[in-house]
Amino acid sequence: MSRPPGPPAYVPTLTEIVPTASSRETPDERAMVEMAAATDLQALMVQRVLRHVDGVLETRLREATEQLIREHVLALLPQLLDEVERVVRESVSQSFQREMPVSPGQPDRQKSTLP
Repeated sequence: MSRPPGPPAYVPTLTEIVPTASSRETPDERAMVEMAAATDLQALMVQRVLRHVDGVLETRLREATEQLIREHVLALLPQLLDEVERVVRESVSQSFQREMPVSPGQPDRQKSTLP
């Protein structure tokens, strides 16, 4: 019996290519991995955008609120001044009336006692 030159018959020969771990993924698995990476990227982008929006929104709301308060105070100022003036006049008038000396023909008013 004549044998062809080469390895003996009992030595296994490589006839199948074994894929590596990363190339063993099916197209569906690969798509899922890509979607997960895209979702992670989207979540990161959303977090960064929201942080930026938070900062800008806080600054702009503060400025708008301050401006509105300023405008309202300026609008109320004349009324506030009128009310303060009225209260001061009434207080001074009452104080003078209390401290006025009693005339002989007028009923006694409550006299204040000075320390």
